Amino acid sequence: MKEIKSGTGVALVTPFHNYGTIDFNCLEKLLNHVIEGGAEFVLALGTTSEAATLSSDEKNAAVNFIIETVNDRVPIMLGVGGNNTQEVVNRMQSINFDQISAVLSVAPYYNKPNQKGLYTHFKTIASACPLPLYLYNVPSRTSVNISAETTLKLATEIQNIVGIKEASGNMPQIMDIIKNKPKDFKVFSGDDALTLPMLSVGAQGVISVVANAYPKDYSEMVRLGLKGRFEEASILHYKLLDIIGLLFEDGNPAGVKAALEMLGICKNNLRLPLVKVNKTVNSNLARLIAEY
Repeated sequence: MKEIKSGTGVALVTPFHNYGTIDFNCLEKLLNHVIEGGAEFVLALGTTSEAATLSSDEKNAAVNFIIETVNDRVPIMLGVGGNNTQEVVNRMQSINFDQISAVLSVAPYYNKPNQKGLYTHFKTIASACPLPLYLYNVPSRTSVNISAETTLKLATEIQNIVGIKEASGNMPQIMDIIKNKPKDFKVFSGDDALTLPMLSVGAQGVISVVANAYPKDYSEMVRLGLKGRFEEASILHYKLLDIIGLLFEDGNPAGVKAALEMLGICKNNLRLPLVKVNKTVNSNLARLIAEY
């Protein structure tokens, strides 16, 4: 399997037909768009995929299709997480990981475990995971923050926990992790607007939403940042910054799906409880995309 090293990963959306089923033709178009645009890897069944609304059969069909379409061109990361530890373990044990390079697992949501609970949860699922495991810290969605101390303890003590997607927006916490982490532990940005600042203090890349729409410029920005060419990278950062803000203003992936329809890549269809962005966001996004 191809190893995930650094750079831009794309948290893939799941395109839907007007009648609600997965649009595999558009998924193929999206995959070719991001891979040919220079993305270093893709994430299947992340938050942006609306995985919470997909049935087990749909998840399997989507992952199998992604594997077939990617055809070993880039590594594939797979989202496997939840707030029932034993259920996550059971799923880990039932998945065929043959063509998957790594697993991303979100912090348990709704239950609001303390730091000991978070540590024990990830230690337990790591023992059932046959691949490198990345933590996903996104307190805005889960209502719980994986502290720097807990992240570093897991990174140090659990061999196959190899990185984190950090979307806390807490730069002191992120810098604490980067400063004190084991050498090979990877920190990826989980916030498109903060990726360049995170690269400047030692992050290894990003798992991105905006790169669904603009993989060429965004992944080039990341590569420039990884090379320390921040003056050049900042041009692309600021070119995309306003669009990034609008993608999240009225919910994700509603924003990026609106953008993808404007770019002719997939239809702007979502599953409830998500709905399309409001008229103001849509109008502003259309204006920025036309100007881009």
